[in-house]
Amino acid sequence: MTSSAPLLVFTREEITLIGHTADALSAYMGKPVIAEIMDAEDTGAEWVAFGVPLGLDEEIDEDAMVIIQLGGPGARYAGNRGGLDDDEAYSCDCLWIIQLSDDDSGRYVKVDPLTQEYVASNDLAELLPFDVNDAAVAAAADAAHAEPDVFDAEEDAQETRRMDELLEQMHPPSKRLH
Repeated sequence: MTSSAPLLVFTREEITLIGHTADALSAYMGKPVIAEIMDAEDTGAEWVAFGVPLGLDEEIDEDAMVIIQLGGPGARYAGNRGGLDDDEAYSCDCLWIIQLSDDDSGRYVKVDPLTQEYVASNDLAELLPFDVNDAAVAAAADAAHAEPDVFDAEEDAQETRRMDELLEQMHPPSKRLH
C-alpha cells in the first residue's frame, strides 16, 4: 500500500487574508475583483486566481491581458466577489495567481499570468498589494461579521466609520473617476 503526499491547502487565516485583499481591490479599483480558490486535487496544491470580470462590450487586448474563466456553480470564493452572482461564470482579466508550494523558496508562489514571472515567499502578505494583515483590520472585519445580540444603531455607525478609516489607510483615494 502506498501513501500519497498530503495536499497543500490554504488555512482559514490565509483565506481570510485573500478575501480581504479581493475586497480592498474591489474598493480601490471601483470594479468587482474575484478571488477564486482552485482545488488541490489535480495539482496537489491549492491556488487562487484574482481576476476582474470583463464587460460584454469590453475590448480585449490579448497582448495586455490573460483571460480566464472564474466563478460558476461550485466555485469556492474568498471575499465578497464585488456583489457578483455566486453561480454565474465570468470571463476575467487575470491579475495574478498565488499557488501553495512545498518548495524551500517559500510556501507561496505568486505568478504574473502575462509574463509568467514568479516570486516565492513564506509571507503571504508580502505578495499582496495592500497591507491587510494589520490586526486592526482583522479585528474590524471580525466585528463586522459577528452577529450582534441586539442591534445598536450608534455602535453600527461607529463600526462603519472605523472600517472606512481603515480602508482609507490601506490605499490612497483615486484621483480619477471610475
